[in-house]
Amino acid sequence: MLKKLIPALVIAVAAAAPALAQNVTYTKDIAPLFKENCSECHGDGAPLFKEFKKQEEKFTKEKLGPRMDSYPLLVTHVAYPETGAIQRRLDDGKASPGGKPGNMYRYLGGDDQERQKNLALFKAWLGEGGWNLNRWVARGDVPAVTKEQLDKLKLAY
Repeated sequence: MLKKLIPALVIAVAAAAPALAQNVTYTKDIAPLFKENCSECHGDGAPLFKEFKKQEEKFTKEKLGPRMDSYPLLVTHVAYPETGAIQRRLDDGKASPGGKPGNMYRYLGGDDQERQKNLALFKAWLGEGGWNLNRWVARGDVPAVTKEQLDKLKLAY
């Protein structure tokens, strides 16, 4: 009996996974994840991106990065104008050519299991195929994002 149920359960869970991914929203899922793991350095006390770039060394010493504590501010680091910045920094190394994790990956959780879970949640929020490390304009070995890649972004509020 159990042997007959296991395949059915596997199929049911696999079928439910895309539906779960489609229900990931900024408000319900990403904002709490951000508050827990990122707000200390990227919260309301952090500078806006242009200010951060002008005084990057100063803010880095203060352990502050660009402010991203709202939906519009976070989206600027995913889609435009800082296209792919979040993805490059949170990537676990599996999408990068050198296999090296991004400099913020370690902050996604207390251990690798939690980091992988939170990374999967973030990828689900971006949408199927929305995770890419490209920039708005190509720079160095990082290519420019394509319209097709941008079209895959979901970013539900």
